[in-house]
Amino acid sequence: MLIPLIDLKKQYESIKDEVNSEISKVLENTNFILGHQVEELEHEVAKYFGTKYAIGVGSGTDALLLALIACGIGKGCEVITTPFTFIATSESICRAGAKPSFCDIDEKTYNLKPDNIREKITPSTRAILPVHLYGLTCDMDKILALAKEYNLKVIEDCAQAFGAEYKGNKVGSLGDAGCLSFFPAKNLGAYGDGGMVITNSEEIALKVRILRNHGSENKYYYSIHGFNSRLDTLQAAILKIKLKYIDKWLNMRQKNAEYYRMMLSDPDIITPFIPDYAKHSFNYYTICIKKDRDIIKSRLSKSGVASAIYYPLCLHLQKVYKYLGYNRGDFPVAEKLQDEVLSLPMYPELSRKEIKKVSEIIKNRK
Repeated sequence: MLIPLIDLKKQYESIKDEVNSEISKVLENTNFILGHQVEELEHEVAKYFGTKYAIGVGSGTDALLLALIACGIGKGCEVITTPFTFIATSESICRAGAKPSFCDIDEKTYNLKPDNIREKITPSTRAILPVHLYGLTCDMDKILALAKEYNLKVIEDCAQAFGAEYKGNKVGSLGDAGCLSFFPAKNLGAYGDGGMVITNSEEIALKVRILRNHGSENKYYYSIHGFNSRLDTLQAAILKIKLKYIDKWLNMRQKNAEYYRMMLSDPDIITPFIPDYAKHSFNYYTICIKKDRDIIKSRLSKSGVASAIYYPLCLHLQKVYKYLGYNRGDFPVAEKLQDEVLSLPMYPELSRKEIKKVSEIIKNRK
């Protein structure tokens, strides 16, 4: 029995007729750039998140970059974020001309620890960029309170957290802007790249719309230098179909996560912690293995079970950020977790039989 990390084919088979029909409509209409499906998806996503605006862009990375620029982040600014995330988070800060300021994380949630943020704030700090890692929301009340105290913007990285909630509110709707990724492996994934910025700010929304289309509000008239970052009509049409099923799929993920938790009862294994304030969306099901993580990963692979390490080397230790002057030991919690985390197969269609097999391989010490 081969068990992939994610099975996109199973999901496609379940909605194949609807998807193929919508693709055909786009092909027949031939309006491939900013067709009406993009605007319709933007409206539906904004409604889902309870925000006033949603702006489709080319990728989740672009969503971060354009949101940062729209929030006034640029040269001379510092943005506080986590070193335990995909490089798109910090890369976007740098592409905006700013400097990432890394902050250690909470050992239970793997997210930014609010108590650590205050000491990182300097006169140059202009924003906090929390990442809702693996689908678990950060402790947003404390982060928003700090931002208000120091007059900082909050840009939420929701790439792995579509549908996650904080105290009953969808993540992405809490800060100044939320950034979504539609990379195929995400909870709501396109069949290629795609992203979106959600916000309640008319000013930020307008700026992102201009930035995504070469700095143009009216065709061939340019107010700023922008980007070519428009969500494809084809991808929007596909995402519109999938959005109808997202809550059903999230519920299936949560049930799978609960079964994993039951099956992985073991003193050397820490299953995902879910605070009272959070509804986890389980983009990834990530456990913490106190010893022999790499041996267990190899054992899974030999048994036909895919797994992944998100992330094997913290950003502050990466070659690209050597110029920032960080050293090993600066963020001990993040550095500890990079050697212990392991993400297991997780998708709505994952069966209990498959979860049981994965769990038994992990727990078998012989």
